[in-house]
Amino acid sequence: MIIIRSPLRISIGGGGTDIPSYYQKKGSFFISAAINKYVYVTLTRPFEKGIYLKYSKIEKVKSINEISHKIIKEVLKQELLENRIEITTLTDIPTKTGLGSSGSFSTALIKGVYVYNDKSINKMQLAEKACEIEINKLKQPSGKQDQYISVFGGISEFRINKNGIVKINKLNISEDTYINLERNLLLFFTGFSRNSSLILNEQDKKTKKNEYDMIRNLDYVKSLGLEIKRELVKGNCDSFARLMNSHWQYKLKRSKNMSNKTINEIYNFAMKNGALGGKLIGAGGGGFLLFYANSPNQLRKALTKKKLEEVKFKFDTEGVKQIF
Repeated sequence: MIIIRSPLRISIGGGGTDIPSYYQKKGSFFISAAINKYVYVTLTRPFEKGIYLKYSKIEKVKSINEISHKIIKEVLKQELLENRIEITTLTDIPTKTGLGSSGSFSTALIKGVYVYNDKSINKMQLAEKACEIEINKLKQPSGKQDQYISVFGGISEFRINKNGIVKINKLNISEDTYINLERNLLLFFTGFSRNSSLILNEQDKKTKKNEYDMIRNLDYVKSLGLEIKRELVKGNCDSFARLMNSHWQYKLKRSKNMSNKTINEIYNFAMKNGALGGKLIGAGGGGFLLFYANSPNQLRKALTKKKLEEVKFKFDTEGVKQIF
């Protein structure tokens, strides 16, 4: 049995600029952080020939072309040497909640199949192959953030040039800043899961059409990402929190489907009860709200009264990894 673990992520700044329709025009900058909530993929060689899949559904097929799951089908089409494998997927957090589970799953699956075939693949190759499958082969309206942060882990900064080439560096922050972020960032489930494709398709179409408001919005979000980097490198976490709030206000302008009445009420309540800043993680529409507070227990108690479920986390520094 082979077990691969791939971390989920939270976006720190510049999210949304990693989609090809934008970075091919302007280039991208964003900061992302892997967290210790994971997608697990197990692979085994079954006694009998066939492809056995267990995720939210169960599939038992004789050939790759019969597979329903699009990502599994495409990965196995490219990499499986014979029609004989059993794959099981488990997650710490449900899908469609904005933490990058699709990208994490893709990188875990690809790495797992490489190990299954007794082949090696380096980190850059792994991240790029996952992007190739999701963005180019399956035409999903996603960016490169989720795949890359799941592979490289840590709190990392990414630049994508107009040709799609990605440059990665660990964010140069002090140990005190790292501890402050880990202690004072709080993650709460809104109660809504969502399909990110609706919002991402809208952004993608408007960007391709060079709609002024969308391009200007993403330009500003990219500049906020760079400003967030400067403040975190200086150790100014309070300034980072206020920039998060600005990020959220601009994110809201991208789509009428970005938020809803309940999410807005939760956000405003949190800002009145200790949060210095926050935003919805992922494309929008639901999932998790991330807040920064200097008195995290005060905010935690306030939001618990609203019956919101907190997901406590630490940062993951290893990225996708074979654990068995």
